[in-house]
Amino acid sequence: MLADELFLLCPEAPLAPLRAAELVRSFPGLAPAPVPAQVFSCAGGAAAGAVFGADVRADAPCVCAIGAFDGFHLGHQGLLARAAAEASSRRASCVAVTFSPDPAAVVGEGEKGNRLLDVDARVGLLLAGGADSVVVFDFTPGFAALTYGQFIDALYELVRLERVVVGSDFRLGSRGAGDVRALSGLGARRGFSVVGVDLLDEGGEHVSATRIRGLVRAGRVEAAAGLMGRPLAMAGGVAHGRGEGTSFGFPTANIVGDAACCIPEQGVYAGLVTLLAGAPRISFPAAINVGLPPTFADGRPTEGAFMEANLIGFSGDLYGADVAVTFLRWLRDSRPFSSLEELERTVLGNIDWVARTFGDQGIYL
Repeated sequence: MLADELFLLCPEAPLAPLRAAELVRSFPGLAPAPVPAQVFSCAGGAAAGAVFGADVRADAPCVCAIGAFDGFHLGHQGLLARAAAEASSRRASCVAVTFSPDPAAVVGEGEKGNRLLDVDARVGLLLAGGADSVVVFDFTPGFAALTYGQFIDALYELVRLERVVVGSDFRLGSRGAGDVRALSGLGARRGFSVVGVDLLDEGGEHVSATRIRGLVRAGRVEAAAGLMGRPLAMAGGVAHGRGEGTSFGFPTANIVGDAACCIPEQGVYAGLVTLLAGAPRISFPAAINVGLPPTFADGRPTEGAFMEANLIGFSGDLYGADVAVTFLRWLRDSRPFSSLEELERTVLGNIDWVARTFGDQGIYL
């Protein structure tokens, strides 16, 4: 399992460059944003959105996998694989149906900083995972008010449903009334069947986006990667910082990510930072501090997810650059230091661990 692989990384068991490149390439944010194949409005204008991948047609049979798919974890991957197999056996298309933004953020059940994947990344992973098309509904308050029957009616304007595949705990429509049993009853009248896929269990707990968010917030990036099948990663922009790192001899890239993203607990991590501009792309081993270091934190609020990364083997100017940060290992908690000498000694030790484990130069993707 990926979590075990990441836990074992150390200077005595370093990460091979080819494997490092493979792990970085698993982040869908490295790919160009998907381009809609269709833009639609249905249900009298109450439902709208876009289709990615192959066009969909109201007269073409399909199997639909429906879900938020945030994180596109191992459970989601299994659900989509089931839908793709069902579609293949029926000579139908496999259509993944999802929503943007996450429904929980609209109906008031979510929290800020909850998102594991933006919609472009989800679309890319769904298409790569076996969907012929991805239908993204705009999740507005008006859309949220649709009953599950009205939602199915809207879907019928786009495709001809033969089977719906969802998680066994899935709920759809106003007040979440459209569970597997209700959808099955509706399907019996409308001519489609419903499959409720049992939730994947790992380590005695269900695999879910909520569980993964909890692991990320606790700094357990290795365990989170194991449940997603790829390391946690996020994009950000390099901004001007305070300059303390440069004065100590270890210049840092100050990276600000989207505040909507679920970010690891404040602390120091080992990972890779990928420059998103240019070709070929290059990833640099990095010691990554998440949050303002306590030794220098002055209580001023920081917009977005703030990280400081020392890019090993990099030289040049990164200000204004877009980068992707891939988290591979937790190294230590963030804590105040009694002196600048202790801080410098500790940080240089972290950088040395990363250099001996991930290498001391850039990795071409």
